[in-house]
Amino acid sequence: MALRSTIFKISLDVADIDRGYYQTHALTVARHPSETDERMMVRVLAFALNAGAADETLEFDKGLSSDDEPALCERDLTGNISHWIEVGLPEERVLRRACGRADRVTLYAYGNGRTLEMWWQQHGALLAKQEKLSVFAVSSSSSRSLAAMVERTLDLQCMIQDGVVWISDASERIEIAIDALQTRSF
Repeated sequence: MALRSTIFKISLDVADIDRGYYQTHALTVARHPSETDERMMVRVLAFALNAGAADETLEFDKGLSSDDEPALCERDLTGNISHWIEVGLPEERVLRRACGRADRVTLYAYGNGRTLEMWWQQHGALLAKQEKLSVFAVSSSSSRSLAAMVERTLDLQCMIQDGVVWISDASERIEIAIDALQTRSF
């Protein structure tokens, strides 16, 4: 018998002062059996950072359960992917394929220790050729702190001001360290 996804209910208040976006989102997040708490929370972070950028079309997609699907995406009215959002340290070919299928692609990369740095050294030159791709590095301490917050029901607040991101729950508030490795303007 196949393992089933674990469902998480998340109330996410986003206060993006930089963009003037203030909204509460009631999220139902399915965590694939092979997905870690850390990856799931980086997906939630990616949602918070991109919420309100489109006409509320941002959604969690199949992600880990399907190789050809993003972790999150925005779709246009025809169902085509306008913004492909990925998390983790995917192979260069996956991101190249995403750039061929979407108007823009954003990666929130994270990893323990030197893993992220080594991944960027290996793939950075090839990824620089992708004109639709932006890459942001989430620090390992930030992604681990997010993972420590996980409960089946979460009430989270995300505040973004002057490029600084804070995530908090009832018991703690953490600053999320994000570095831009490669940015494209759209």
